[in-house]
Amino acid sequence: MSFSHARLIGNVNVNTRTLADYALRAQPSAWTLRLAQERREERIEVVQEMVMVKKAPNPIDKHVGSRVRMRRMMLGMSQEKLGDALDLTFQQVQKYEKGTNRIGASRLQQISHILQVPVSFFFEGAPASSNSTTGGDAPSPAFVSDFLASSEGLALTRAFMRIEDAKVRRRIVDLVEAIVGGDEK
Repeated sequence: MSFSHARLIGNVNVNTRTLADYALRAQPSAWTLRLAQERREERIEVVQEMVMVKKAPNPIDKHVGSRVRMRRMMLGMSQEKLGDALDLTFQQVQKYEKGTNRIGASRLQQISHILQVPVSFFFEGAPASSNSTTGGDAPSPAFVSDFLASSEGLALTRAFMRIEDAKVRRRIVDLVEAIVGGDEK
């Protein structure tokens, strides 16, 4: 047994008193406790705000994702097949297509190669950023992209393009406009 152990065992009262004195001296002041509690509460508030506030997807991220979806559907490719080619899960592909997760530059290059389109394809018709200046108030082509990104829009477009007679195509357009009551040309 070492000398320090013998001393601790032999002088229990002294060591207990010494430990108690140290514990009293080591106690934080009321001010220190209050400051620590305030910092703890601030950290909790920051974490709660981070959890509660879900950022809406950036409009350009949504647009790029919808163009990925549109092109994938045009090729008849499943999310799973695209995910396998990218070494991702189909859930990650879903997040890209919804704009929930941003697509990095190298990943977008990889997607463009797999979907056989240039990278610029994904930005065609993208909404203008809020700080950019445009020459006028041109109508947004977003409704066209949204339509073509839907399975119905894609099927309708494919079928419509297989109609060879231009007069028949024009009559179909007239019929659809009559059904919705549109006079716009």
